[in-house]
Amino acid sequence: MTTALPSSVDATVDLLGRGDYVADRSLATALFLALSLGRPLFLEGEAGVGKTEIAKVLSATLGRRLVRLQCYEGLDVASAVYEWNYPRQMLEIRLAEAAGAADRAAVARDIFSDAFLIRRPLLQALDSDAAGPPVLLIDELDRTDEPFEAYLLEVLSDFQITVPELGTLKAESPPIVIITSNRTREIHDALKRRCFYHWVDYPTAEREKRIIALKAPGVGELLSAQIVGFIQRLREVDLFKSPGVAETLDWAQALTTLNKLELDPQTINDTLGTILKYQDDIEKIAGGEAGRLLAEVKSDLSVRAAVGDD
Repeated sequence: MTTALPSSVDATVDLLGRGDYVADRSLATALFLALSLGRPLFLEGEAGVGKTEIAKVLSATLGRRLVRLQCYEGLDVASAVYEWNYPRQMLEIRLAEAAGAADRAAVARDIFSDAFLIRRPLLQALDSDAAGPPVLLIDELDRTDEPFEAYLLEVLSDFQITVPELGTLKAESPPIVIITSNRTREIHDALKRRCFYHWVDYPTAEREKRIIALKAPGVGELLSAQIVGFIQRLREVDLFKSPGVAETLDWAQALTTLNKLELDPQTINDTLGTILKYQDDIEKIAGGEAGRLLAEVKSDLSVRAAVGDD
């Protein structure tokens, strides 16, 4: 069922909440403005903080089709926008020759028509839909190169794409555009100017506990508090890749699978590969450092409990 766009920042928070996404107010504000003013929303931040999930939640809660363009090095127009169905065109030419068709111009017009056009994600996102304009997710734009960024300028400025053989194809209603970047390189200012921008940071401890409660409801309150406390401290350590929310949830589910009710040094060492993805980081934390961080977490929780009792 299609849902109307939110009419306020509070309604945007509620909309994301219905999709089990715990958003802070600054993110909800940026999203509300992007939806209200029809502008793309450019989300930048570390991997695993929930940027991609926003587009998925919007698609689900608004009842809109999700069109995802997963970016990678070497992405070209044929993979991202459109290409012609060459085998089918060749078959059509042979059929026309066998039928004795003499009008080459007519055959050329026929084979370069919409029926032979293979629509890739960007062109699909411009198609009208009974449920309303789709949600277009351009994921990890920083993995592409600058020529592809330049191509996107026409799409994001006028929501149109030029196909030389057919002309300019324009969206009747602009799609909802979410662009994500892990900031492995800088995105050009010309593209950023066409978007509203928001940096998606790691969540606060309170938000992260709420995320665990929603996404991994089987985790006990004590274990959840210890997980969040440990992860928050890990992010203060100089690591090659700090754990994101995705790793927090993976760890919570892994510990539940192991029937753990609270953290201990041995369990942390045994499961570090769930939250840290580089051997240098694991070696840095394993052993004494893991024990020290856990001791700090337990001490902090004990102090809070004592203050709460008073």
